[in-house]
Amino acid sequence: MTDRIFLSSPHMSDEGFEQQYVKEAFDTNWIAPLGENVNGFERELAEKVGSKSAAALSSGTAAIHLALKAAGVGEGDIVFCPTLTFSATANPIIYQNATPVFIDSDYETWNISPEALKKAFEKYPKVKAIIVVHLYGLSADMDKILEICRGHNVTIIEDAAESLGTYYKNKHTGTFGDYGIFSFNGNKIITTSGGGMLVSDNEERVAKTRFWATQSRDQARHYQHSELGFNYRMSNVVAGIGRGQLKVLDQRVAKKNYIFEFYKQELNQLEGIEFMPSNEWDQPNYWLSCMILTGEVRPIDVMEALEKENIESRPVWKPMHLQPFFEKYDFIGEDVAEKLFENGVCLPSDTKMTDEGLMRICKIIRRLWDN
Repeated sequence: MTDRIFLSSPHMSDEGFEQQYVKEAFDTNWIAPLGENVNGFERELAEKVGSKSAAALSSGTAAIHLALKAAGVGEGDIVFCPTLTFSATANPIIYQNATPVFIDSDYETWNISPEALKKAFEKYPKVKAIIVVHLYGLSADMDKILEICRGHNVTIIEDAAESLGTYYKNKHTGTFGDYGIFSFNGNKIITTSGGGMLVSDNEERVAKTRFWATQSRDQARHYQHSELGFNYRMSNVVAGIGRGQLKVLDQRVAKKNYIFEFYKQELNQLEGIEFMPSNEWDQPNYWLSCMILTGEVRPIDVMEALEKENIESRPVWKPMHLQPFFEKYDFIGEDVAEKLFENGVCLPSDTKMTDEGLMRICKIIRRLWDN
């Protein structure tokens, strides 16, 4: 069996930065959900993206949940959410007993459609929050989205779980809204094995999310809790991995861009292939390289051909309004997200891949057009 090629697997630094910080946690015996690595990771991530404050949490999902809570989202509130996303974007809306309304994508960005968003506000003028996703490392059109949201008194939460290192008009995604969310799951551009971060310029609100994330323990000699709390804080060991990974973020973004350009160079000439969109204002991290197939060769053909050769790939996200759990909720738009799902495939985008591995993938795909 030929060596396995993964879609996107953890990639520790060659310099061993992560081990240095983890060793420090062990040497100081700070094996706990607090410590210098947690504080340092919050500080360094906030500085990297240009935000005033950050809270290191157990997952990106937890970060979205606490952002919604910080926004005052509660029972009966409407929250706009892109339909083309992973369920972790939408699930926390339900945690807060709120009601999601799913918004279609556009072909220009693969993200939330400004036109569909306008229609959503016309139908639902009283909206508590909107979650904007930067899918696969592609930036949403933030200027248009912010302009539409202006005047509606709506909290803007950016799900930048897939877009750490992506810029919109020379500014980091995750820093345009009231709250930004990052994920460090095992398949993300940098990883802590699991974990997430909430960032905001509202330092008071971020401090509040840290309080909630540590079981809402009041400052008292005894254990006292005046609010509902959550066990959402990141551990000092995990944060040490994150600090080391952050040092190589720019390298990982460069490699992801290289992988995307390699696929375009080798496969763009095949009939019926269209790659992810690019815009002059967008500097993507290309977390995953994705393409749309509109000819006789279908996504399942590509995925099965790669699978036979021990190579991992997967479909584009299935829209939330088509999911059994979420199909009862309203959807605003047409069929763009559905078409992207039906015709899309995510290619292996592992930053440890060599040129030989990339060429192996491209040859397998090209054979489908030769048959």
